[in-house]
Amino acid sequence: MENRTNEKASSLRWKILRQALLSHPSPSNELSQRGIKRISRRTSHGFNLIPSHVIEDERGSNKCDGSSTSTRDARVCYTLPIPGAPQLFLTQRVDNRADLSDFEICDRYNIDNTGLVCNWPSEDVLAHYCLSHADIFRSKKVIELGSGYGLAGFVIAAVTEASEVVMSDGNPQVVDYTQRNIEANSGAFGDTIVKSMMLHWNQEDTFKDADTFDIIVASDCTFFKDFHRGLARIVKHLLSKAGSSEAIFLCPKRGNSLDLFLEVAEENSLHFSVTENYDKDVWKRHEGFLNGEDRDCWPSYEKGHCYPLLIRITL
Repeated sequence: MENRTNEKASSLRWKILRQALLSHPSPSNELSQRGIKRISRRTSHGFNLIPSHVIEDERGSNKCDGSSTSTRDARVCYTLPIPGAPQLFLTQRVDNRADLSDFEICDRYNIDNTGLVCNWPSEDVLAHYCLSHADIFRSKKVIELGSGYGLAGFVIAAVTEASEVVMSDGNPQVVDYTQRNIEANSGAFGDTIVKSMMLHWNQEDTFKDADTFDIIVASDCTFFKDFHRGLARIVKHLLSKAGSSEAIFLCPKRGNSLDLFLEVAEENSLHFSVTENYDKDVWKRHEGFLNGEDRDCWPSYEKGHCYPLLIRITL
């Protein structure tokens, strides 16, 4: 009989998908669960640069008649680690389950479902980077591509005095969460105009009439190779032709995905730089994960798949 500890990565990923689809997954043996933890790149805390905690968890909460709600949402409080900064309250999904309807929407719009899963570690790093470089956003028009729940966009809107911040995604469910969170946090934005927007990279008619921006930000956006050409085209379209506009990406290499995207960017006459060590706090945590000091927080940490490189793109 085949040893369960030698399951291939593909088999383990199918188990992860099965658990996501089932509301009440059947128990697996200990070795299999250990294997799933090893192969999954998801983490509960990530780099933990923007402290957060759940303040209102509605998952499976009981109604007064004893029945259970079906919502998977929770209200999460993000505390920005600078004096005087407002707290941000984002409603987001926090469980490990997806409905078939989620995948039906993905199929209908030719999109992926990653923005609904969680705030990914690279988004946390992007939010921290924007917080640490707030001056570059002052009085600028900013758009976040593939924002998911948009933590970085909300940070920019709350602390940098940007003139306008747009959080965009190709998934209509994600855009709905973003709009609700904009309304819930409107008092934190001062004079900054904050909007949500549905924007599909591979459908030119959805962005041909879009405005241009001084700064584009995005995190972990180069993983899906099918979207590389659309992403490069939309970056080129959205960057303002006047002044020193740029796109700031924080993306892990993820095999050869990032390198392939940069080749496509070059084909589209975009210029770029790649920086590995760009922030002392991010680098310190990265070394801790690699050296085992913080391994319990992220047991599956691997540099190529988890550590985001800083990519700056200009026309």
